[in-house]
Amino acid sequence: MSLVLKAAAIYNLLWGAWVVLFPLHFFELVGMAVPTHPMIWQGMGMVIGVYGLGYWWASQDPLTHWPIVVVGFLGKIFGPIGFVFNYAQGLVPFEFSYTLITNDFIWWIPFFLIIRSAYNAKKIKWI
Repeated sequence: MSLVLKAAAIYNLLWGAWVVLFPLHFFELVGMAVPTHPMIWQGMGMVIGVYGLGYWWASQDPLTHWPIVVVGFLGKIFGPIGFVFNYAQGLVPFEFSYTLITNDFIWWIPFFLIIRSAYNAKKIKWI
């Protein structure tokens, strides 16, 4: 669990830094039109980078810090849902889905397993 969260932390910190420092690079890489307001994309990079800090801290004791993992997991579920909703309306091109592979999909199972472990260890108290 700790290794997964450390890997997620490093990935998020690197991805966040890439987006903040080179906000147009992803769009150029996949052949999408560059955004008119890259500051919005940079803001997303900042948020993703901050998640990286949370994952790093959670890696020290994943069962105790399960809420950080749950928040990250929810983002990894709702992000793709938002993409599908916007793609179905023709608001975002398919190429944007490439971000979902490494930002979301690959983390679903490991994060779910951490949450399940915390639940089984009776660390999760919903109320």
